[in-house]
Amino acid sequence: MHKLFLFDFDGVLVDSLAVYERRVRLCLKKIGSPAVQSRDDFLALFEDNFYEGIVKKGIDLVAFMNASISIPTEDDRDQMSPFAPLLPVLMELKKDNILAVISSNVSTVINDILSRHGFDGCFRDVLGADSGYSKIEKIHHAMDSFQVRKDKTYYIGDTTGDIKEARLAGVKTVAVTWGWHSKEKLETVKPDYLIEAADELLII
Repeated sequence: MHKLFLFDFDGVLVDSLAVYERRVRLCLKKIGSPAVQSRDDFLALFEDNFYEGIVKKGIDLVAFMNASISIPTEDDRDQMSPFAPLLPVLMELKKDNILAVISSNVSTVINDILSRHGFDGCFRDVLGADSGYSKIEKIHHAMDSFQVRKDKTYYIGDTTGDIKEARLAGVKTVAVTWGWHSKEKLETVKPDYLIEAADELLII
């Protein structure tokens, strides 16, 4: 049976930490919220589901999302670069497995960046924030769509929130150390796999 590999986008497929942090700060400034004063404050939003983290900080989620929509994304897209070692790994993985993206980012942004850098042929589907805020629900949707069991499904993420949501969805969890949260922080949530190089995915 094929395995289903579900990839987070920011921090796993592309280096976008500075871009995403700046964008969140701009949104918060537009709605008059001082919730993020440092990078640590920003990264703390991803210790669980990002959108739940926003709400826990007392931020009006609707106002935040409206502010996000009002900020142009073109310059942001130009500054996001893919993790190049992943491309040959993805090309190999997709031969016998199903690959998709599940992210808190917006699908149009994800698809554009994947296309710009030659990653677009790797993934069968992209489920972004416009498909819902819960990664748990999107993981279940992907499993249903592709008819793959939980024990054959892997979620690859770079934050503790990713790992927590994937575990709640009942799938295998893979944490990567080249993303937003440190190896030490990721170890605290005990992922099924903790990898430091892209080609380790081929062993899985």
